[in-house]
Amino acid sequence: MSNAARDVIEFMLTASAYTDNRDLDPDDLPPAYRAVFWVDGTIERPLTPTVETAREATGVERPWDAISGLMFTDHDEFDGALSFTDDDMAEEWFLDRVDAKDLANNPVLAAAYEDEFDDLSYEQAREDNRPIRADRVWIDSMLEEYFADEEEEEMLDLVDVRAPEEVEITLADLVLTHDQEDEINKLVKAIEHRDYLAQIGLREIGKLLFVGPPGTGKTSIARALAHDLDLPFVEVKLSMITSQYLGETAKNVEKVFEVAKRLSPCILFMDEFDFVAKTRASDEHAAIKRAVNTLLKSIDEVSLIEDEVLLIGATNHPDQLDAAAWRRFDEIVNFPKPDSGMRADILRLVTREMEIVDFEPEKLAEMTEGLTGSDLRLVLREAVLDALTEERTTLTQQDLEDAIANFEERDNLKNLDMIEGDHDALVAGGTPGGDGHDHEHEH
Repeated sequence: MSNAARDVIEFMLTASAYTDNRDLDPDDLPPAYRAVFWVDGTIERPLTPTVETAREATGVERPWDAISGLMFTDHDEFDGALSFTDDDMAEEWFLDRVDAKDLANNPVLAAAYEDEFDDLSYEQAREDNRPIRADRVWIDSMLEEYFADEEEEEMLDLVDVRAPEEVEITLADLVLTHDQEDEINKLVKAIEHRDYLAQIGLREIGKLLFVGPPGTGKTSIARALAHDLDLPFVEVKLSMITSQYLGETAKNVEKVFEVAKRLSPCILFMDEFDFVAKTRASDEHAAIKRAVNTLLKSIDEVSLIEDEVLLIGATNHPDQLDAAAWRRFDEIVNFPKPDSGMRADILRLVTREMEIVDFEPEKLAEMTEGLTGSDLRLVLREAVLDALTEERTTLTQQDLEDAIANFEERDNLKNLDMIEGDHDALVAGGTPGGDGHDHEHEH
């Protein structure tokens, strides 16, 4: 019998065990199962597996075909419901085909069959299972609840919430400095040992400020942390605070932190943090200044240890931060432009799926002094597109060297200080302007 049959039977057994055991809650269901049973903001018993929900939850295209040959299964052709004709036989069949490792990510069945396997722990399975607050369906329902009023919908201009599975980048996709790696390791340990840190009274932890020029990976590392730690990612666009569409700005700032606490454990990422200091030092409208003061007060009141919210601020302009901004963070993480060794590592990483003849990343690294990881990705993009115009999917070292030269030429054009009325300086062959290409900086 195929694994498809086992997957469908596991889904059915989980629905049955969850229905019968009222001590279990939605956090005990595997995320893929929760998604199909989530209706109108809740999961209600009894859970009735159907062909459609089994397909969505397990990925088995024809669930009934997968299990129809088993003598203990049944199918209602009218509503698609799947059921057992003999529960004991279904359990025996399933347990003969799984081990503790197979059930380690399913707290419902871990609770049901904990005594059947020496290495199976319900508590451990529950701890390892992503909480419902990290599911997209739950996030959407919570946002609808918080921002149901029409005037509050503009709040979504200020905050972007992503479920962990929606974050595509991982830490394995990035090249980190030793300091960045050390800080991430400390964070992981702090999250694992929150109870101990609270017990000893160490609560001033878990507020980081990422500092460095554009394109050095600040946003990427924050998002990758969310993916690897399986946490929701709440990104605040601080520049949007001054948007004319944001009416009750201070109240909306408070709601950002309420959302983060409801989604906890989560990562709250605030980019453009230098905006805070610039606003405090300017003649901005009083309502905007109130919003910034509310933001600083809310930062003081949120905690990784007590609220399970990891706060990360980021800035490209640390020189513009004032003392009030600096002291909100317990750790400053530097994001310098990559050195030659890091550039070579980045090139190896971003070309791992490419075929490149005579590839010499160290030589390319020497040619790209001053470029960021974001810049290097743009260089690779141009090399690939140029090769495709020649109907080639295999690149050469020369393609990459040419792309570097073209990138630097465009970069120099972009950075020219044009004298007013002398725009013809950038005209080549009678065509005005450069190529209009602006870097997509990956913060």
